[in-house]
Amino acid sequence: MPITSNHDHQSSGDDELESLIRRDYERCHPGDTFDDLKRRAAFSKEDRGLLRDWMAIAAAYRKKLRG
Repeated sequence: MPITSNHDHQSSGDDELESLIRRDYERCHPGDTFDDLKRRAAFSKEDRGLLRDWMAIAAAYRKKLRG
């Protein structure tokens, strides 16, 4: 039986959340991609905050869709 880590579950959860907001982020930030934001968030406090805010929006949207 394969063993999966919490990181694997987190990644699939993040993928689901990202799919909810990716298009909106890129529409609101022309010339930027969500993947670019994720890369910058690794070393930029401002981008980490922006990514956190967008992921919170995605979580709220998912909750509304499931609610």
